[in-house]
Formats: sequence, structure tokens, C-alpha cells
Amino acid sequence: MTLPSRSLWLRILYALCLLGATYNHVLIVAEYDWGWDYGGLPQCVTIFWTALTLIDPLAIVLLFVWPRGGVVLTLAIIVVDVAINSWVARQYGIDLAPFLAQVCFLIFVVCTWRMAAQYRA
Repeated sequence: MTLPSRSLWLRILYALCLLGATYNHVLIVAEYDWGWDYGGLPQCVTIFWTALTLIDPLAIVLLFVWPRGGVVLTLAIIVVDVAINSWVARQYGIDLAPFLAQVCFLIFVVCTWRMAAQYRA
């Protein structure tokens, strides 16, 4: 498999994971609106989680129109998301299965982002 095709397949996998996350964020906004406090969590957490409704799809688009930017944004999203979710888990508890899925995605992205960003037109 050539480097450009590896890069493309990795970016497709990133996009599929981000699409699943986008779906979850859209469901939450549709049910609770943009200002939901997630049951009383700190505002900085709720603003970030709600903002992912727009940031995740932006990363999906960038993965294909500006691959390097999309990969860097994807890496930033998952690093910050897992950091925030780790803090929330420690302070308030968290549903373990989705959190572990995010940690697995973080590990995958950290291990592959350089190859995914090596796009050649």
C-alpha cells in the first residue's frame, strides 16, 4: 500500500470515528438545546462538549480538503476531549464504555497521525 493510500485510509477511519461523535453531539443538542449543563457540570466542560457538535464535522471536512490541518485538528480534539473526560470521570464519574472507546481512539490517533498527515496530492 502506498503512502498516499495509507494516509487516505487513516483519514477515512478518523472521519468515521468523528462522524459517530458528531451524531452523539447532535442528538444531545436536539434533545436538550445548545445551553444544556449536562446535569450541573462546570460551564467550561459543557461549552467544550457542545462546541464539538461543530468542531467534529469541521475536522471531518478538513481531513479531506486540507489533510494536514484535519489530522492536527483531530489529534487536538481527541487529546483535549480525553483530558477533560478524565477529569470529569475523576470528579463526577463517567460511563466507562464510551470513555474507553475515546481512549482507544486517542491511542490510535497518537500512533498514526504522522502517517495520516503525510498526504501527497
